[in-house]
Amino acid sequence: MNDIATMPRGSRESATLRKTLPRSGRDWPALEKELAAMGEGDARWRDLRTAVFVFHAGDDVLEVAKSAYAMYQSENGLGAGSAFPSLAKMESDVVAIGLDLLNAPEGACGDMTSGGSESIFLALKTCRDQARAKGADTRDMQALMPRSAHPAFDKAASWLDLQIRRVPVGADCRADVGAMAAALSERTLMLVGSAPCFPYGVIDPVDELGALAVERGIWLHVDACVGGYFAPFARMNGVDLPAFDFSVPGVRSMSADLHKYGYAAKGASTLFHRDAEQRDHQVFTCDAWPVGTMRTPSAAGTRPGGAIASAWAVLHYLGEAGYREKAERVVRTRERLEAAIAATGELRVVGSPQLGLIAYASDTLDIHAVGDHLAEQGWFSARLDDPPAIHLMLSPEHDRVIDQYIADLRAALRRAPASDGKKRSAARYN
Repeated sequence: MNDIATMPRGSRESATLRKTLPRSGRDWPALEKELAAMGEGDARWRDLRTAVFVFHAGDDVLEVAKSAYAMYQSENGLGAGSAFPSLAKMESDVVAIGLDLLNAPEGACGDMTSGGSESIFLALKTCRDQARAKGADTRDMQALMPRSAHPAFDKAASWLDLQIRRVPVGADCRADVGAMAAALSERTLMLVGSAPCFPYGVIDPVDELGALAVERGIWLHVDACVGGYFAPFARMNGVDLPAFDFSVPGVRSMSADLHKYGYAAKGASTLFHRDAEQRDHQVFTCDAWPVGTMRTPSAAGTRPGGAIASAWAVLHYLGEAGYREKAERVVRTRERLEAAIAATGELRVVGSPQLGLIAYASDTLDIHAVGDHLAEQGWFSARLDDPPAIHLMLSPEHDRVIDQYIADLRAALRRAPASDGKKRSAARYN
């Protein structure tokens, strides 16, 4: 089964059971063998049968990411400004590359974070703190977003004493700007758009959201955690994408994950700001202890140097040509799957995806039963509830197995029962 649980297996038991540290150490070959055995029940991403969680761009890219990480695995990003200037240089380069790809203006800036959730948390925290600095009472103010926006905003709001208001998407699965404009109030702190959203793989009308943000004087954040290091290269390859980045005047901040389609080691993301004054509200500073001033730009203190080095190395290893080639492979694979889905006569693609995400549903068959049959063949992917659908996040290496996936999908359709019209809850995603 491909239940994607909200808690790791065994976490409930760990509250009551204890394991003691071995009295003496064990040799590495035995530990290595045990580690391999523990992974035998995991999703088979090395067999290219996993379409979520892992972004496989090839063994060569994986080796670069691993080797660079290992070189700097002990260095600490907390000391990048003093002990480890190498990390400061690498992070500065990574941020500068991201700003260039996303058409940021002069004066824009950013930082690396541990992942999209931290980037989103910091964006919302920065927006809140800037509003507070201007005298606003931010308690219970809202971030307004389409229903398709990532739950990381809800998580961040729960920590920041803010509220989330979600608005249904339009028939095209994109943000309904008219509905969002109608939902605005004096308590709206931030607008959110996605490029693309995770459920449907479509890019929200960021240009229209940007115009609304400018008109109302509201911060617009674009969550490009999925597309930030994909969409620019797809556009270079000729994919006709709507405006989604800092070229839209109303966009104040963007999040983009390097460990997704940037193919770096986890966890590596970036958060970008339109100007430095805005970013100042992100930074934490404290001098109320005996060691002097601590100043950190992220939620974390210690930051793994390996993640910074890995991102730097992969960006320079692939370069523009390499990323364009990877983007082309992903888009081509998605188009092949779309054509196969249309040919079944029983399945339909949800929305009009343009990058690497795709969800497909059925008006006649129990689509989750189809997913169960695919899972029996070792295919691991996410599911949607609204509408019930199978959800894939494609990687470049999936072009090597897409024909087998299509064959197994056709076989699954022959086994699937007709839909009874009842909603089944999809596997949970974390």
